[in-house]
Amino acid sequence: MDKLMINRAGPLKGEIRISGSKNSALPILAATLLADSPIHISNLPHLNDITTMLALLRCMGVGVTVDERMSVEIDANAINDFTAPYELVKTMRASILVLGPMLARHGVANVSFPGGCAIGSRPVDIHLRGLEAMGASIEVDEGYIRARSDGRLKGAHILMDTVTVGGTENLLMAAVLAEGRTILENAAREPEVVDLANCLVAMGAQIEGIGTATLVINGVERLSGCHYNIMPDRIETGTYLVAAAATRGSIRIKDTREDILEGVLLKLEEAGAHIETGLDWISLDMKGNRPRAVSLKTAPYPAFPTDMQAQFTAMNAVAEGSSSVTETIFENRLIQVHELNRMGANISLQGNTALITGVETLKGAPVMATDLRASASLVIAGLVADGTTLVDRIYHIDRGYECIEEKLQMLGANIRRVPN
Repeated sequence: MDKLMINRAGPLKGEIRISGSKNSALPILAATLLADSPIHISNLPHLNDITTMLALLRCMGVGVTVDERMSVEIDANAINDFTAPYELVKTMRASILVLGPMLARHGVANVSFPGGCAIGSRPVDIHLRGLEAMGASIEVDEGYIRARSDGRLKGAHILMDTVTVGGTENLLMAAVLAEGRTILENAAREPEVVDLANCLVAMGAQIEGIGTATLVINGVERLSGCHYNIMPDRIETGTYLVAAAATRGSIRIKDTREDILEGVLLKLEEAGAHIETGLDWISLDMKGNRPRAVSLKTAPYPAFPTDMQAQFTAMNAVAEGSSSVTETIFENRLIQVHELNRMGANISLQGNTALITGVETLKGAPVMATDLRASASLVIAGLVADGTTLVDRIYHIDRGYECIEEKLQMLGANIRRVPN
């Protein structure tokens, strides 16, 4: 198992491009199961989770052809197995997203309970209750969700009691082929949900209220293939911007969008960053200054994203002043605090809030990644720490960041992958 070795090399400077969004690509790949003709998806990120999702589609008999530019053609007509097995599902939470499409198009789906990051409980009850409201019969048996539908699913009025991205995506994909009208209330509004909805519309779906908390879907009898380009990854964008801010650097990021990052950019400006934006780029310049501490609280979009909390916690650890970071989405997502403190950070936990007093510098140490975004925070900490930082269990980071060490090297970082 590889590790990342990081030594401090000064401010990050330079230009990089952003990959396609993992959190958009995964549901869109699942949505290809709905199409009755081949669909072409471009701007896929080259990540372990994407490879796993493609392997999952292949194991069900789906035709998958990937070219050298990570564009993929998927022909779901060849599907001959309606089981998503534990061996593949155990590594990736998003595999649950094949449940709605398979059930909607074929009336049957057997999906193992999924795995993924150890950041707390993410129950699928809302997914299952919504599908049952649409007429599905569901049993949980030996770790598998076994869903059946006698004919087409039926439109329903579904009020989700918690804002859930995965639940919104699964029920949206099920509803587009259901008979009649489905109304999803308290729907997630994340840009990745919008991207999925736009892809479904390109396939022929009828969806109103895209980007709002109420989605109205008029079911159609069939969806067809299309060409679709995955949106840029806003969390990857935010991670590199925070890394530059923490190191007092100056960078320009291409192939991204500022309109899906407003909450993050506002907090970076509060930290003292000079931000400029264009049609497909964002630049950040700290003018050589130490960042100022910023307090934040995570909440569903358009508020501050939980997927950026760990990175800001790392920046606050070396910022000027004191701050509080409150996590409201996942109960275990401040777990990286213990590793940051081992590097000399001054952070105390009070329930779901981290109280941070910034220090001038951190000290390199062996640290262990526990989930995807926590691993990114440890990389940021390593960039501003004196001495050598060794980040272990980096398979977590490979799930969500394409070529992270190469991109950081392009910005002047002293980072490399080393064998265990």
